[in-house]
Amino acid sequence: MNEPLLLMGFVILICILLNRFLEKIPVPSLLIFIALGMFFGENGVLKIPFDDYAAVNIICSISLIFIMFYGGFGTNLKAAQPVLGQAVVLSTLGVVGTAGAVAVFAHILFRLPWLECFLIGAVISSTDAASVFNILRSQKLALKYNTDSLLEIESGSNDPMSYMLTTVAIALLGGQSISIPFLLAQQLVIGGVCGVVMGWLAVKLLHQQLLPSQQSHTIFLLSVMVLAYAIPAQFNGNGYLSVYLCGIWIGNANLPQKKYLVHFFDVLTNVAQVLIFFLLGLLVTPVNLPAVIIPALILMLFLTLVARPLVSGLLLAPFRPKWGQVALVAWSGLRGAASIVFAIAAVLSGIEMTYNLYNLVFCMVLLSISIQGTLLPLVAKKLSMIDPTADVGRTFTDYQEDSDIHFIKIHLDPSHPWCNQDLAQLHLPSDLLVAMIVRGQDLIVPTGDTHLAEGDLLVLAARSFEEREHLNLREIVVEGAKYDANQPLSAIASAHDNRVILIKRGIDTLIPTGSTVIKTGDILVVAQTSSDSSFHS
Repeated sequence: MNEPLLLMGFVILICILLNRFLEKIPVPSLLIFIALGMFFGENGVLKIPFDDYAAVNIICSISLIFIMFYGGFGTNLKAAQPVLGQAVVLSTLGVVGTAGAVAVFAHILFRLPWLECFLIGAVISSTDAASVFNILRSQKLALKYNTDSLLEIESGSNDPMSYMLTTVAIALLGGQSISIPFLLAQQLVIGGVCGVVMGWLAVKLLHQQLLPSQQSHTIFLLSVMVLAYAIPAQFNGNGYLSVYLCGIWIGNANLPQKKYLVHFFDVLTNVAQVLIFFLLGLLVTPVNLPAVIIPALILMLFLTLVARPLVSGLLLAPFRPKWGQVALVAWSGLRGAASIVFAIAAVLSGIEMTYNLYNLVFCMVLLSISIQGTLLPLVAKKLSMIDPTADVGRTFTDYQEDSDIHFIKIHLDPSHPWCNQDLAQLHLPSDLLVAMIVRGQDLIVPTGDTHLAEGDLLVLAARSFEEREHLNLREIVVEGAKYDANQPLSAIASAHDNRVILIKRGIDTLIPTGSTVIKTGDILVVAQTSSDSSFHS
């Protein structure tokens, strides 16, 4: 047990240390985790032998549940409504069309049996939600014509169809006698109904306030997510479809303290993504890849340059899209973790294949992420599809929850400039609202005509501060010889790009000016840039 824990600890530590660096490079960060797995693996520097397909299949399948749920949970249906039809068509008929095109091409070019070609096409037919979300968010790619929402919905919802096609292909190759229409209907109906019902029940229970604390809300939704997959899967339904629909239903509901749920599932999903790509890199044996690299490259080129553009163009044509949108959608068909996990399931079924399916699909995914993923921002720019006035965060349901409302109070003493003015005369910014006025024993809900008087206590609502990449808040205790106590704040040497915005003194909180005298024991709250070194804690 000690060796796996050592490996896990080192990998997590490396990932955390690399995080800031990965944000600045154009290569998708998930590609780095594959490389990290290969570095630790059998042919890497550390030469760790690892070929446990069964263990990787279990771990990655569970991780996919987290990714699928959060893909639905974070999808903003209101933002996606204009392109919802296109996304559903691409995630269903688009997957079938792509699988069929790849199968026909592989049969003609490589003379492989039809069922083998069908399995290859089925496994590689879905686009990868983790890769698409990662690139859109990390590169801040807000796209015109709601194309970012289109890609998010498609990539988040097309894995269930690919999974169903893979299940059919494995059954046929295994010699099973099945009814394909019945199997597909069973998967869709059971998975769809279970997902919607589980999501509806979860929201109802959360609104009943039966759970004792916010932490229990998080654990409750974690159990709902697991059950949303397991229950339909137990009855031969599509668990991935169920957990995705459950996530959509819950994520688009009005939930109390939703931002805490978002933070939890965001971290959980990031860990799941890192774990999947690292294990897939660890599992592969690089010396075996040359045997499949040429067919993988040819299939990937056909998929990227022919099959995906052709299928996307035909299916989107009735919606009359802009040609730039079609071109970008065609290029954005990144393959990823789901395809490799489905390939592992095929390997574990014991089916004999001409090519090692895991190695073949691994190479195709590696090529897709490294080429398509790296060039996606450039392609979007060349096609003039980037919308500089939009924010890609608005396509996710957690966007509004990131900036919650805080309340502040202002007491109008006789010298306050707001005394004896109407509220409308203050010309407050639109995101700063006077929510209530306390006047003696009276509570006043103000309007623009409300006249402010001496002694009024104003309660203002404003969005709370969010730490940014180059700006944060720090607390510094005034003690020892670091500062000269009993000196005014203006006497403290400081750079122009930081400011003491608050002083905590015992139970009191002071809003300082330059003449405010600093005392030993004061806690200074400093707004500080990451590059500033004028203040030291």
